[in-house]
Amino acid sequence: MRRARRRHRRRGDGRARRGRRPAGEVRRRLRRRDRPQRAHLPREPEPPVTGTRPVVVVVGPPGAGKTTVAELLADRLGVRVRDTDQDVEANEGETVQDIFVSRGEPVFRELEAAAVAEALRTHDGVLALGGGAVMDEGTRAQLAEHTVAHLDVGLAHAAARVGMNSGRPLLMGNIRGQLKKLMDARRPLYNEVATFTIDTNDLTPDEVVDRVLKELGR
Repeated sequence: MRRARRRHRRRGDGRARRGRRPAGEVRRRLRRRDRPQRAHLPREPEPPVTGTRPVVVVVGPPGAGKTTVAELLADRLGVRVRDTDQDVEANEGETVQDIFVSRGEPVFRELEAAAVAEALRTHDGVLALGGGAVMDEGTRAQLAEHTVAHLDVGLAHAAARVGMNSGRPLLMGNIRGQLKKLMDARRPLYNEVATFTIDTNDLTPDEVVDRVLKELGR
């Protein structure tokens, strides 16, 4: 039996079901999303909008199903969904991959951190972060004030779900090897910010949403 791991809350559970569609991560424009505001560099922290905060922030490695689960979760809750990778793309008029290639990862990480800070301050629905957003110390500090769902996934499942998706700039070449490197480096950071953790390995997206809703008490 796989169990949800969380901070200061009861553990969720649920037996995995096989033979269904995996909770694969889908990179597409999400419905009913906030219109992002342009990020500016360098940025100054802004005070939170009174009474506004995400219902839940979704984090996890590539292949965990963050985008798909965030969209389904928002539909179930009747709230808006927002994805900070899409915010960066809308703000800059470039894809994440193009920003990595033309301007480098450090520039993207600054843009990402600014987009995350803005979304945490203004969004009141479900918020999905890019897989590397937790590497920013300031972002981790801000997430300490929010409910964070960590969608975990094993290497084999993540590699199968990601497949040959060349749109992920940090997974060029040996996808399995690059995934292992990223996951080993980031898992402690996901655990640091997580309010609770859902093992998505053998769950469908809808089953993952059920687990998240149970942890949220919905």
